[in-house]
Amino acid sequence: MNEQQTNQTAAQDTLAAARNNTRETQPVIRDARTLGVPKTLVLGLQHLFAMFGATVLVPILVQGYGLPLSIQTTLFFAGIGTLFFHVCTRMKVPAFLGSSFAFLGGFYTMANLSGGIYAAMPPEEKLQYACGGIVIAGLLYVVLAGVIKLVGIHQVMHYLPPVVTGPIIVLIGLNLAPSAVSNAKTCWWLALSAMVIIIAANIWGKGMVKIIPILLGVVGSYILALAANFLGFQAVDAAGNLVPIMDFSSVRAADLIGLQPFITNFSGSLAKFDLSAILVMAPIAVASMMEHIGDMSAISATVGENFINDPGLHRTLIGDGVATSLAGLFGGPSNTTYGENTGVLVLSRVYDPRVIRLAALYALILSFSPKFAALVNSMPAAIVGGVSFILYGMISAIGLRNIVENQVDFTNSRNLIIAAVILVCGLGFTDGLTFQIGQASLTLTSLALAAIAGIILNAILPGNDFYIGKSASDDTANLGKY
Repeated sequence: MNEQQTNQTAAQDTLAAARNNTRETQPVIRDARTLGVPKTLVLGLQHLFAMFGATVLVPILVQGYGLPLSIQTTLFFAGIGTLFFHVCTRMKVPAFLGSSFAFLGGFYTMANLSGGIYAAMPPEEKLQYACGGIVIAGLLYVVLAGVIKLVGIHQVMHYLPPVVTGPIIVLIGLNLAPSAVSNAKTCWWLALSAMVIIIAANIWGKGMVKIIPILLGVVGSYILALAANFLGFQAVDAAGNLVPIMDFSSVRAADLIGLQPFITNFSGSLAKFDLSAILVMAPIAVASMMEHIGDMSAISATVGENFINDPGLHRTLIGDGVATSLAGLFGGPSNTTYGENTGVLVLSRVYDPRVIRLAALYALILSFSPKFAALVNSMPAAIVGGVSFILYGMISAIGLRNIVENQVDFTNSRNLIIAAVILVCGLGFTDGLTFQIGQASLTLTSLALAAIAGIILNAILPGNDFYIGKSASDDTANLGKY
């Protein structure tokens, strides 16, 4: 053996030893019971904090659009949905189901619908119709699960390639951008403080700080708002008037313990169904299902278990879809698997799904506190705007990443045409497209039009060479590791 080979062997031995030392200092724990009850309870709290900021932010944002989505209901169905998902997946998959941001564009559109039956409809009823669309969106998960079980994932994904799903995800973020600006301009310095904290935590943070930048941004800017409110600083309301930055009157009036709105006002929370609302909300399921598949791949790679095969993608889709439909039926937002909690798995190296189920129980407990929900609702609109600047932009950036990572070839005119039509439909039809069918009117939103156009063009134009699982060098895309 020559000197170069000897050096290479020594380097390899050193690297292997370092890896072994890392495994010894950070062992993988698949049964949290070995840690004892106190540590297991704390690990559950860590997962709660990881999902909390994003989950409660969804109803806060939707309330900003004018629809009264309940924080209590959101937390309740995040907990119930996660537990149901674990039952569906045979208690094997360490995933948490929280509120989906993909459907924010649908809520925003529903809040601004003003034609047909929606002309003089109160916000409470519009929310019921929006939730009816979420019920149908969740059922589409179940339909896809059935098709995957029958024909296999490769055949299904051939018709939903990244050239379609990527631009649709981009549009979701872009359509929400005006909302972020309108909230942020109520108090720009407070909005900027939220943005700075999020960016600093995400770029320079270490450990848990890097995992929960959204939560830190919300909490940090909230503390600044408290100090500014105490010193007499003011913000600008929707009418342009100067008002106090924070208002705690609803917090003082709220009870510490109380039932969720879907229990106290069952008929006023139950989903309603209308074709226009369904066509606003349901097509978004295309994007959220792609997100689900990507999350399952990420969790599988993190834990070292192939959850796509066992318990199977069809089971994870059913768990996510039924949880979404159940939440929508009783006035809650759609659910989705949370990447934040996958990040906690990487950090803690504790892969026991029992810890996730503990976090779900904590969410259920918090959902029974109206005072807690009111405290969250006291957050200034400027903070919501600052967080939204990052969040909505990241939704669009995720769509771009989907396109780039799957190496979509835009020198191919076929792909250019599909993406171009999707983007113009999504940005051009600002008021949607309304059809009169008999006495009823049917409105297709810009996002629905974009999704329909993209799927149809991808199906009829020649040259679709996308097959999930093949390498990019084959001029195809590779979504996840199987």
